[in-house]
Amino acid sequence: MDRLATVSYSLVLSLLIAWMTAPLGAEVDTPARVWRVGVLWFTSPAVSAPFAEALRQGLRDRGYREGQNVVIEQRYAERDPSRYYDLVSELIRMPVDVIVAGNLESGRVAKEGTSTVPIVLTAGGDPVRAGLVQSLSRPGANVTGMSEIVPDLAPKLLQLLREIVPRLSHLAIMWDPENPSHTDTRDEMRKTADVLGIRLLSVPVTRPPDVERAYTSLAHGRPDGLVVYVTPITQAHRRRIVDFAGKRRLPAMYSAREFVEDGGLMSYGPNHRDLFRRAAGHIDRILKGAQPADLPIEQPTKFELIINLKTAKALGLTIPQSLLLRADQVIE
Repeated sequence: MDRLATVSYSLVLSLLIAWMTAPLGAEVDTPARVWRVGVLWFTSPAVSAPFAEALRQGLRDRGYREGQNVVIEQRYAERDPSRYYDLVSELIRMPVDVIVAGNLESGRVAKEGTSTVPIVLTAGGDPVRAGLVQSLSRPGANVTGMSEIVPDLAPKLLQLLREIVPRLSHLAIMWDPENPSHTDTRDEMRKTADVLGIRLLSVPVTRPPDVERAYTSLAHGRPDGLVVYVTPITQAHRRRIVDFAGKRRLPAMYSAREFVEDGGLMSYGPNHRDLFRRAAGHIDRILKGAQPADLPIEQPTKFELIINLKTAKALGLTIPQSLLLRADQVIE
């Protein structure tokens, strides 16, 4: 009995010593850090949904799960860019660990609002010419992300449209004069059109009221072809733009696939959902300690030719077989 008591006493003493010498809190699981990612959208939840899902997918691919280790705070300007200032202030007060800017203008407002919270661009043109970063390779400050710089896009769009409309002689271009990269693209388009003997009709769209004026300009100008560049405004109004082109029987070329999915004729350009997926890589590196100033701005790597065969038939157009074979997707 004495031997059993001695063993029991020694066991209790050993357990007590182990408990007293264990690191403080070792027996308590430390909850994982929950990161907060703010996202600025120009338009509504419905229009931005496919791009939001692409961003989520990119984060999931890197191990982030909403409600577990990341919270995504989405804010919508509802087509009013003046709202960006309040939305940025709200995200900074929250605070968020990183701000994702859906376009260059929201990125500019975010940079004006904070020099400490990292900002990740997702699309919108040339951030160098827009003054948001010093260079693509060394952005500097607190901004990094993706760029939509696409060399020679204008001649390609015109070339593809001419394959469908060989007698094209009067082309309208819907673009944003305040976007520096659009200015370059417009100039390239003008050079190509001059060589081919095609007249150009400039249709500037910078703010929501410009859309109605654009329809009036197109109706009066009576072009036989249209090129629409992606901007926050044209994305927000893409269904109406597509419907207008259809009713006017106007062959239109777009620089984003979403227009063709909504009934547009044809598109060629970078895959914008892919840009949002890839932006998640910048977010991941920043949350793991990287500095935005040291993360190079990435450019598009995936370009797509999308053709809506149903729309072509409705317009009385025949798509050359050679063009169909080059398409990444044909919607029938």
